[in-house]
Amino acid sequence: VQLQASGGGLVQPGGSLRLSCAASGFTLDYYAVAWFRQAPGKGREGVSCITSTDGRTYNADSVKGRFTISRDNVENTVYLQMNNLKPEDTAVYYCATAGAALCDYDVSDYNYWGQGTLVTVSS
Repeated sequence: VQLQASGGGLVQPGGSLRLSCAASGFTLDYYAVAWFRQAPGKGREGVSCITSTDGRTYNADSVKGRFTISRDNVENTVYLQMNNLKPEDTAVYYCATAGAALCDYDVSDYNYWGQGTLVTVSS
């Protein structure tokens, strides 16, 4: 069972990136998947989550209107489209699943994590 996060990089303020979270060893569409991020010197915070049952999405207030989470069950992948990026979005982004159908942002509930991908927003 493995999650592989990718797609990070350096982008200017106002730019866009799309992160990918590819699963291997299990079928991702059975489970809710969340994206977390961790900025230097800060704790890990939930950013976006998508359920398995009806594909309902949730976004933290700090990213509402800018980030969109989606899933492609054929590709066994979850995406995070990030638009209008700000310097405060700079962080290592992780995808994770708790093996449950519904979303939450309690880090301790998540037992499968991708390795993280660095997003740097700077001019």
